[in-house]
Amino acid sequence: MTDPDGAASFTRWASERQQALLRTAVLLCGDHHRAEDLVQHALTEVALRWSRLRDQHPDAYARQVIVRTNISWWRRRRREVVLDVRDGTVTAGPGPAVDRRLLLDRALAQLTPKQRATVVLRFYDDLSERDTAEALGVSVGTVKSQTHVALARLRQAAPELADLLEEST
Repeated sequence: MTDPDGAASFTRWASERQQALLRTAVLLCGDHHRAEDLVQHALTEVALRWSRLRDQHPDAYARQVIVRTNISWWRRRRREVVLDVRDGTVTAGPGPAVDRRLLLDRALAQLTPKQRATVVLRFYDDLSERDTAEALGVSVGTVKSQTHVALARLRQAAPELADLLEEST
């Protein structure tokens, strides 16, 4: 990035979007440290291409880098890992927002990485099926089927999450 205005605009964009990208990455991989690495890698990739991306969709490109890098990480391990979820119920404590977050974390941990990525991109990042498919490098049909299976698994794994969401509306 030799253009000083480009460096300033990239720095401004990165400062504004870093936390949102980190939240998405944490939900995708379930590990805060790995999420930080994913975001750092994505920001580096965007910086390298900033002259082309700044007038287009740098958020979409950064999200795609995060998703694809995460996919590469779990493909190298050649197995689908379901995160270790401790048994237990949410007890009275800091409040309903924390309860919902704990339930969400536990429920997402029950999904495979592919299902988790699909759900996070579709419902947390509010991407269309086509945009989700593009970010994941799969077909729209795959996004539809992964979403269907993931939502069924979530309903089974955490029916109380649906109850909590209905109460909050």
